[in-house]
Amino acid sequence: MKYTKCNFAVSVFGIIIYVADLVADILLSVRYFHDGHYVFGVLTLSFVLCGTVIVQCFSYSWLKDDLKKTRQENEHSFLLLHCLQGGVFTRYWFALRQGYQVVFKPSSRTSDFSEEQTDPHKEAIGIATDLSMLRLFEAYLESCPQLILQLYAFLERGQATLSQYAVIMASCFAISWSTVDYQIALRKSLPDKNHLSGLWPKLTYLFYKLFTLLSWMLSVVLLLFVDVKGALFLLSFLWIIGFIWAFIKQTQFCNSLHMEFLYRTVVGFILVFTFFNIKGQNTKCPMSCYYTVRVLGTLGILTVFWVYPLSIFNSDYFIPISAVIVLSLFLGIIFLTVYYGVFHPNRYVKTQHDETDGKPAQRDCRMRYFLMD
Repeated sequence: MKYTKCNFAVSVFGIIIYVADLVADILLSVRYFHDGHYVFGVLTLSFVLCGTVIVQCFSYSWLKDDLKKTRQENEHSFLLLHCLQGGVFTRYWFALRQGYQVVFKPSSRTSDFSEEQTDPHKEAIGIATDLSMLRLFEAYLESCPQLILQLYAFLERGQATLSQYAVIMASCFAISWSTVDYQIALRKSLPDKNHLSGLWPKLTYLFYKLFTLLSWMLSVVLLLFVDVKGALFLLSFLWIIGFIWAFIKQTQFCNSLHMEFLYRTVVGFILVFTFFNIKGQNTKCPMSCYYTVRVLGTLGILTVFWVYPLSIFNSDYFIPISAVIVLSLFLGIIFLTVYYGVFHPNRYVKTQHDETDGKPAQRDCRMRYFLMD
């Protein structure tokens, strides 16, 4: 494993997107409060706080485990930083500092190290991979609900402010970037996994996730116009199914029971929006079932909206949105098929270990127990 200048640039670009997304959300919530739209303001701010708090919990838990391995005793100062919501920024600082040292100031330490010492390149990749995991959590816990909320507000009012456009664009970038960056970083951090290399596999994976997500989010927005309680019930039901599925598969990502419970809760929430292989060896059947339900659910929502009185919604938007939903879903399934049939790193592997857990338990590598496609 070698940490490159490209990896360093990815970390720099990642913190730019993270800060831009955070600033855009805060500015929009302030705008909502200023204009008297208190419900939208509270929801916008709540999504930010909820996603940030959960990400800080995982960040501190992982950092505490790492400090125990290295026998360091300054975890209380890091606890204070995470309580002040500065854990992710602290990790970015560590990632940029370590990456800069490895890439731009190489020394004999980066090439010559004993078995007792840590490979600097491996250490830099590990830090970057932890960040990609946290960004993935933040993207689906905050950016996905935020995008649905802002699309709903835009369609309800028939117009959008500059701050709304900024949040929509920032959320799209955050979701797209974190999803692809996570998949690349995770595979690079595991030596026994084939890397996701080349431009076309990455673009195909990006479009598969982006189009399927776009189709589902717009469908949820339409359902919110029909019945807010019905839409919330559907999302809650899907989250419970994902949560139960994570329990059935007995995920083993965290060392503590309460953090594993939180992890399975987050996994259930992520599965509401997109599919990830949480532990199974073969995802063909679960993925087929998942996207079959997704197609039926999307078509069902469109059918309900067609027969519902359009007085609750500007009919000028309905036909274009319906077309975008159907086209996005169709393209998403096409890119999914192409990715797994042509570009997936394991497409030529006849027999392999568990896609997520790899070989029998190696608890020193949490990346091996995380979500994987």
